[in-house]
Amino acid sequence: MSHPLYVVDVFAERKYAGNQLAVVEDAADLGDETMLAITRETNYSEATFVESTSPTDGAWDVRIFTPGGEIPFAGHPTLGTAYVIREHLADDPGDEVVLNLGVGRIPVRVEEVDGEETLWMSQRTPEFGEELAHDDLAEVLGLDADQLDDEWPVQVVSTGLPTIVVPLVDRAALTDIDLDRAAYDAVTGDRDAKNVLAFCPDPHQEDNDLAVRTFAPGHGVPEDPATGSSNGCLAAYLARHRFFGDASVSARVEQGYELDRPSLLHLEAEDDGDSVAVEVGGSVVPVVEGRLL
Repeated sequence: MSHPLYVVDVFAERKYAGNQLAVVEDAADLGDETMLAITRETNYSEATFVESTSPTDGAWDVRIFTPGGEIPFAGHPTLGTAYVIREHLADDPGDEVVLNLGVGRIPVRVEEVDGEETLWMSQRTPEFGEELAHDDLAEVLGLDADQLDDEWPVQVVSTGLPTIVVPLVDRAALTDIDLDRAAYDAVTGDRDAKNVLAFCPDPHQEDNDLAVRTFAPGHGVPEDPATGSSNGCLAAYLARHRFFGDASVSARVEQGYELDRPSLLHLEAEDDGDSVAVEVGGSVVPVVEGRLL
């Protein structure tokens, strides 16, 4: 049985930028091993499989795979899959699509301004985990200790997929990253957090606020060009630690420049003192329509 297959670029302002995603429709008949094999065949950081041909209790059943295996949540697959569902599956999509993922129901809303659509996902309430030693993460990233900004903590944060958030002093430090796999394995081996996000307030484009790189070799992704889940963790971190001097965050974040896949993510967060509300948004550009034979 063949299946509709789509490729979209997520967090992209044009084709062949952002983070690629393969979306397979009508995938309920595919087993775990087949889904993993398809993901490895496409060779993107993730592929998604829409198991339902119609929503169940208002949500679409979706599974997300990396080349390393299934994961319960990821950002760019959530937005990209919601886009494909709106365009090709939903009879009357309106301005919201709800996905039923491993972490539960994730709503995606569509905002249109001057004919341009931005998709926004509401992420789960963040959990703030342990703070790690700056020296340990400097070793993981192959940097000198003084290239990490010790004014801010290195911390594990999760909105569904735990991420180690690492503040750097400038873009030179971001560019200098040379991940040490042995040090990475030593830090992440006994932890659920396999994603490492490094950021600095020194972007390439003056309209943006931060530059980011994300590494997840533990999930089979050496470096990711745009990471919605980890940037959701970053948004929560920025709000909780008042990085911009306020409990509210509205930031433009660039990623993927080192991979020649420039990406733009919009972060919104609000810390009310008890919990942080997080939204991550971006554009989706269709690239391929076909069939998986």
